[in-house]
Amino acid sequence: MVVLGRWSLTAVCLGLVVAAAAVAALLAWPSVGVAASPSGIAGISLPGFSGHVEQLSVKKSGGKAVPVALRGGTIWPLVRLKPGQRLTVTVQIRRPSWIGWLVGGQEKQTMTVVTPAAHIRATLLRPKRGTPVTVSFAEPVSRVAIGNGRLQRLGTGRSVVPLGIRASGTATAGTTTVAAAVRPWETLSRPAHVSWFVPGARRSVVAEPASGSRVSPLTPLTLTFAQPVGSVLGSRLPELEPAMPGHWEQVDSHTLTFRPSGLGLGIGGTVFVRVPGRTVAWRVGPGSTLRLQELLARLGYLPVRWRQAASAAPTPASEVAAAVSAPQGTFSWRYAQTPVSLQTLWKPGSWNVVTQGAVMRFENVHGMATDGVAGPQVWRALMHDDLTGRRYDSGYSYVFVHETIPQSMSLWHAGRVIVTSPGNTGIASAPTATGTWPVFEHISVGTMSGTNPDGSHYNDPGIRWISYFHGGDALHEFPRSSFGTPQSLGCVELPEAAAAAIWPYTPIGTLVTIES
Repeated sequence: MVVLGRWSLTAVCLGLVVAAAAVAALLAWPSVGVAASPSGIAGISLPGFSGHVEQLSVKKSGGKAVPVALRGGTIWPLVRLKPGQRLTVTVQIRRPSWIGWLVGGQEKQTMTVVTPAAHIRATLLRPKRGTPVTVSFAEPVSRVAIGNGRLQRLGTGRSVVPLGIRASGTATAGTTTVAAAVRPWETLSRPAHVSWFVPGARRSVVAEPASGSRVSPLTPLTLTFAQPVGSVLGSRLPELEPAMPGHWEQVDSHTLTFRPSGLGLGIGGTVFVRVPGRTVAWRVGPGSTLRLQELLARLGYLPVRWRQAASAAPTPASEVAAAVSAPQGTFSWRYAQTPVSLQTLWKPGSWNVVTQGAVMRFENVHGMATDGVAGPQVWRALMHDDLTGRRYDSGYSYVFVHETIPQSMSLWHAGRVIVTSPGNTGIASAPTATGTWPVFEHISVGTMSGTNPDGSHYNDPGIRWISYFHGGDALHEFPRSSFGTPQSLGCVELPEAAAAAIWPYTPIGTLVTIES
């Protein structure tokens, strides 16, 4: 009994010694180190006998894996990463087998890193006259893009970067954008507006984009003042002329930005902002002729229809984007029996008299000046009608006049000829010009006056059913004993019954073709 107890005590003691040794080995055994890296995503240190990297993963905050490579103890991304991006780095180590039984075969280390972001120390600069304008960063950057210039690679990095401008002459005040990246493997930061004012210079406000430049309908407009906004404007905000949907926001003590909303700035127009001592203006880029035709066709103002390739419910933002870059789609004739003379006038994507007439018809329906020019007011109304589904359902009209004797006039409407009548065109000394023109004035009764070929003057009151289409030429009634031969001074004279019948179908914008 005594001998057995002594051996049991010895075994227990030996077990305690072995356990203590194992704990000591585990605590003292070299461990892998994962830490931030001055160049890559992170650095891995492997002390002697700690083992080798068995598995390495880097994931974005949403769990998506980032392809990486381990070179020289540094983890490098194989794709460009955004600045300020949070990453989770996981490193799994396989220990040597001869010690793994004691301290464990594997070790895992996890850490979170954030990719560095370039921070500009000051966006409002006060350079001395005659000195280069420079921008300073909180830490060295490896790449920088200034304004619309080319990307500059700065090697090991620089904390102070010249903007390529000397503060002298006309450059005593100005603004530009600066985007930079701390690491070569990062994408550039969002462009920041940087403005400078030479102390004592007369210019007190700068604009980005620059005043006079072309902008898109949804481009933010930024004003930076040499003095704090409050001391320059008080409690009032600048006003856009003409008024546009959007809002002003104060970016910092010296900077205001107008952010357009809805249908944005007027397409093809000019926007003005008046501030103390200066007027700033921007030109808004024109809309696409093809998109203009697409909208006019979809709303019923053209003899063609248009179907979008990929249909989607329109939104204000999509309308603006489409106005600048027309979506794909197909045009087709609305009517089976479209006159050949009308078909030859139509060409998608190119400005033509068919488009001009449709714009004039649209302007007239909406109470605008009928100049046939697709300006800001026309574009805004077109996009609004497209969003609300407001269509023109009166059908498409077209008038063609044959000058061959017997001369005749035909009115084509919504796919068929509904009125045909003999008519009179101009005599040899005052001919009716051949070609196609849109009706620009439409009156039920008026006085027609002018000069006869012999120099005498005429004044004919009470002329009815007048549709002017080219200078002083018009479709109208006129009392004649016969019709079908040249008798007028350039107009197309019609019997009263025929003139009265076609007049409701020839509103402003209707095309009239004179064929010899």
